[in-house]
Amino acid sequence: MESNFEKSIQERAVLVGLNADCFTKEQTATEETLEELDALLETAGGFCTGKVLQNRHTPDSHSFIGEGKALEVKMLVEATASTMVIFDNELSPGNIRALEEIIGVPVLDRSALILDIFAQRAKTKEGRLQVELAQYKYLLPRLSGMGKSLSRQGGGIGTRGPGETKLESDRRHIRERITRLEQELEQVRKVRGVQRERRMKNSIPVVAIVGYTNAGKSTLLNQLTGAGIPANNRLFDTLDTTSRLLTVSDNLDVILSDTVGFIAKLPHHLVNAFHATLEELEYADLLLHVIDASDPHREDHIAVVEKLIAKLAKPETPVLRCYNKADLVYPEDIPFGENIVAISASQGKNMDGLLAAIEKALNHARHHVRLQLPYSMGGMVETLHDGAQVNSVDYTAEGIVVDAVLDEILYGRLREYVVKEC
Repeated sequence: MESNFEKSIQERAVLVGLNADCFTKEQTATEETLEELDALLETAGGFCTGKVLQNRHTPDSHSFIGEGKALEVKMLVEATASTMVIFDNELSPGNIRALEEIIGVPVLDRSALILDIFAQRAKTKEGRLQVELAQYKYLLPRLSGMGKSLSRQGGGIGTRGPGETKLESDRRHIRERITRLEQELEQVRKVRGVQRERRMKNSIPVVAIVGYTNAGKSTLLNQLTGAGIPANNRLFDTLDTTSRLLTVSDNLDVILSDTVGFIAKLPHHLVNAFHATLEELEYADLLLHVIDASDPHREDHIAVVEKLIAKLAKPETPVLRCYNKADLVYPEDIPFGENIVAISASQGKNMDGLLAAIEKALNHARHHVRLQLPYSMGGMVETLHDGAQVNSVDYTAEGIVVDAVLDEILYGRLREYVVKEC
């Protein structure tokens, strides 16, 4: 249980959202999205002191929620000794400046909060590069509008990452830094490309785990591969991509790759900056969509993930829906059908069923065989290295003995040279 003392030293924030008639579903704020914003704030290390949801036909061009409502927020801030206000909507630089003048404390929007969490979570060099790029791209057009929040120094929510004083004084420096970061991330993409080509030569399929944040992706990866990734019950607990080899069956090994969790209203700067990571989806042979079966808003969250899958993955990539935390709901609450499997990653339940579903989705017509090729077919060894999973090659007096996993086409071509089906 969190003590009152701990709450007193945390950042204390009033959360505000605007539900406008002219907004799209992605732009508007609701009680549900404010709940999620509260969870994001807690993840960032803050504490919610109050919530305000304003309904208007259109946003106010100056103060977004209107000066009267902004004054109400100011009174709530003072009454709760809050240190900041966080909006569930995206704010313009002018909105931020006007709201800070009225309310008297720093004002952030949802995108800034998510960027702050990512800045805390990124551990690898690649992850930090991607977060820094996203932060610079977010801050550059907002420099003229960011008053109190820009002048604050690091240590609190919304102040992590690049140095704010430099951001304010040197736009050219920021643009140059963005260019350098993009170049460094391009090198990351090239390295990933080389690794990807090597996997393709070895004929090892890639299964990318996707899902809404906190659906249990890391727990599942740990359960299947023993990856040892910290898996806690909080949003965006995992940011850096982890890939592990997984033996699905005697005939199939795959590379299982975790990805950053998706969330509603994910800042487009993050999607763009994390392209080096998210492009794994584009080259995946199968997407494992992990769904929190106990999530009361799961259908909305499924829709968010599917929209991003449609944007990032190849159209023909098969998707296996994996309803996690099935032990927390009634069996009838989980749909049945092809490419659907129910599991509990934390309990290790139905992992065999999941592996069988992965093998079926990847077309289980693969054959683990031992071949004995005549030396006159020596060129076939290179063909096998390019198009099959080759485990070993031995040159014997009787011929070339190859242990490999073949697809249906290669198996058909070489059937007469099969000396053993493993």
